[in-house]
Amino acid sequence: MTLVLSRILFAGTIFTSAFLLFLVQPIIAKQILPWFGGSAAVWSVCMVFFQVVLLAGYAYSDWISRNLSARRQVAVHIALLAASLVFMPIVAAAYWKPGGTEEPTLWILGLLLGTIGLPYFLLSTTGPLIQTWVARTIQDAHVYRYFSLSNLASLASLICYPFIIEPHAALLQQAYAWSWLYALFVLLCSGAALNYLRHLHTLPPPAHARKHDPEGDWDPALRDYLLWLGLSAMGSWMLLAITNHLTQNVAAIPFLWLLPLTIYLLTFVLCFESDRWYRRYVFLLPAGLLLALCAYALGGVSVKVAIPLYAVGLFFFCMFFHGELARMRPGPRYLTRFYLMLSLGGALGGIAVGLVAPRVLPAFYELGIGLVITALLSMALLRERKSLMAAAGVLAILCGYFLFVQVRGDFEDARRIERNFYGALLSVDVQRDNPDDNVRQLFHGSVKHGEQFLSPARQQEPTAYYGPSAGIGRAIASSRPYGRKIGLIGMGAGTLALYGQAGDVYRFYEIDPAVIELARDEFSFIADSRARVETVLGDARLSLERESPHGFDVLAVDAFSGDSIPVHLITAEAMEVYLKHMNPDGIIAFHVTNRFLWLPPVVARIAAAKGLHAVLIHDENDNPALRNTDWVLVAANPQVLERESIRQAAIPLKLDRAAQAWTDDFNNLFDALK
Repeated sequence: MTLVLSRILFAGTIFTSAFLLFLVQPIIAKQILPWFGGSAAVWSVCMVFFQVVLLAGYAYSDWISRNLSARRQVAVHIALLAASLVFMPIVAAAYWKPGGTEEPTLWILGLLLGTIGLPYFLLSTTGPLIQTWVARTIQDAHVYRYFSLSNLASLASLICYPFIIEPHAALLQQAYAWSWLYALFVLLCSGAALNYLRHLHTLPPPAHARKHDPEGDWDPALRDYLLWLGLSAMGSWMLLAITNHLTQNVAAIPFLWLLPLTIYLLTFVLCFESDRWYRRYVFLLPAGLLLALCAYALGGVSVKVAIPLYAVGLFFFCMFFHGELARMRPGPRYLTRFYLMLSLGGALGGIAVGLVAPRVLPAFYELGIGLVITALLSMALLRERKSLMAAAGVLAILCGYFLFVQVRGDFEDARRIERNFYGALLSVDVQRDNPDDNVRQLFHGSVKHGEQFLSPARQQEPTAYYGPSAGIGRAIASSRPYGRKIGLIGMGAGTLALYGQAGDVYRFYEIDPAVIELARDEFSFIADSRARVETVLGDARLSLERESPHGFDVLAVDAFSGDSIPVHLITAEAMEVYLKHMNPDGIIAFHVTNRFLWLPPVVARIAAAKGLHAVLIHDENDNPALRNTDWVLVAANPQVLERESIRQAAIPLKLDRAAQAWTDDFNNLFDALK
């Protein structure tokens, strides 16, 4: 009975720690997203932080289990657990809000360290440390199943958050609930530590074992350490690289990042639960074929092909990486060292894709590089079979060729390619049958952010989402004819500057310095505008909060076309900020054209909560230069929306009275999915 209770206590502690470990990531990331423009890159930096702290936790577990007596291990760990409660609740302090000029990566890392550093570190130590205690207190324990259990808990947390927790709990409630659960974890972990002391005994020495004997205890060589490191690093690399490729280059689909992470965790669960799930020669051939197909698809395939291809590819790649790791796992004596190398590899892979790649690669080429490295790594693993090793070498050359084709295609077609923290930007000239129809386009990943005709006679012609019959065109036309003040959140190619007249002021708010540079260098909308054009670098909402009222006639909020929409720009608190800068007859125009999200009701609920009036302008036309668009116009004065240019196209918005208006504390993209 005592043994059963010990197993339950150890398993419960590991499950709770892993569940909280993954649950804290979206909670804290969602708190700070508004401070950094809602960029998807914030999540990538957070992932790097989590991986590095996980590495520190595993290093601590390895050191403490090897260098301290059992009694000192328990004393030190319980003391740290108690000290970590000082960080509760996990609510990011307001003084961490950036001023707009800080380097976002370092600022985010410092913020995370000061907000959840020690609690996350201690959660990270739990898996390997508890498994070491299990191995020393329970005879014949299958310790690696506890690792599978921790990944199962992480997977459960990942699925629960967007579908169960986020829709029903405000962000502050989530933070406080997590903090209470963390306090429960501290009690469980302290209990597990004391139970370890109570039942510690010396196990009989293990029988002589060969490598790959799952219950044996063999001495790993340098090559084994390097393979542990390489396999773990490539699992992390391919997870982030495929996520970037799908969300940036293939389709701006909300929640698409969930699919790769779920697959990644599932392969850990399967491979370490038992040896029956991974057989090397069952997985080698399909993994090799998928490696070649994924490399070929770098040149571009349809969304319907790309998403299943890369999802299935990631499953087979990670089954290969993690299955080989499971085959090479050592006995309990080297358990913490094994986990340390896994964590170090994961951190290196995350750093390479999340921090290094945006600074050294001009576009998203890390996936192609990862495919090549995967083939080369398989050569090292298959060195005993010369034919398979040669096939892997040919596969590496093939992947390298398709990567070369991708890079060459980008640089042949593109005028400019820029990449930074906020993503990759591409300007490209598109040639059409009629030379007068040739255009220059600006892309951010797979989302087009504007275009301009190359013909001098047509360069001041509205394009894309910004035609005269679109909501923004009608809003500007309905405002006063002279001396207008127009605010614009999101610059794109600067298209809206073409509406500017002498005496007008057009003030752009843009968080990405590369967008400002490309808009000025590659397009002439801003340079040719007759209005005075001002540019503010930084997050629009934070900038507007700091500025004195402008008295805008129109404020265009144009930031919702992609998948990672900046939710902080479409909440009740954001509306309060906008209202401060509007004149009494001003119009706030929300650009809500999106293939996957239906945002007009979201804006309408916020407007109603603030006593404002809103109409939808849905614009369809036959002009090939213009896109079908959805704009929601919001005004404090209802008569403004009755002006002819607006009234003739306005569509009333029906409100779901049961639905709650989005706030900084409560918002859920899942409810806005079409």
